[in-house]
Amino acid sequence: MSLLVIPLVVVYTLVLGTIGILLCLVVPGGAALMPLARLWSWLVLWTSRVRRDVSADPSFDPARPCIYAANHQSQFDIPALTLAMPVDFRMVAKRSLARIPIFGWALWLAGFIFIDRSNRETAIRSLDRAARRLRRGTSIVVFAEGTRSRDGALLPFKRGGFVMALKAGVPIVPVTIQGGLEILPKGSLWIRPGSIHVHFGAQVETTGFTYDTRHALVERVRAAIEGELQKNLKKLI
Repeated sequence: MSLLVIPLVVVYTLVLGTIGILLCLVVPGGAALMPLARLWSWLVLWTSRVRRDVSADPSFDPARPCIYAANHQSQFDIPALTLAMPVDFRMVAKRSLARIPIFGWALWLAGFIFIDRSNRETAIRSLDRAARRLRRGTSIVVFAEGTRSRDGALLPFKRGGFVMALKAGVPIVPVTIQGGLEILPKGSLWIRPGSIHVHFGAQVETTGFTYDTRHALVERVRAAIEGELQKNLKKLI
């Protein structure tokens, strides 16, 4: 399966990424790239024979700008979540992705937030820019663990996205993504057809938290994602 999928994904990325760069130069701000990002995501899932389904807590309100904090099991989490997102958004990514020709350039022009974790001052400036974008009404997606889990168990959460939410005064939506581990686990290149489920949890308000109590905010969101993972696991058993 991977022998066919990987070359096609490269072609999708080169073609749509090039178009995206040109559109971003003509229409600054990145809004023009997002439909292409959704098309790229759909093509990747369709080519890989990966299905997706989406659910949400009844109280979920996509009209409000939020930090969407998701767990991370597989590279397929990204296209699945991109298609599931109900609003325009930007994503936080590690700095090295910005250096990838075409793909990284398109994301940079679209206003994606790149974090250099090796440089604290640069990382803080990136978080401040992201907080300003949030206050202007654009939601932001973070993969809270910072990297993919090898076995599906939640890794420690990075605090950058939570600090962003506190600075901007916006709520956090716990996002649980499940199924990608069986499709393409970390360290593997063999893609297996399957299904990914994306669940948008109840928003966690940040008004009752401060920078000093950010750890409690992190744990609140982590508990929501962990609970949803366990609930879905029991259904499978």
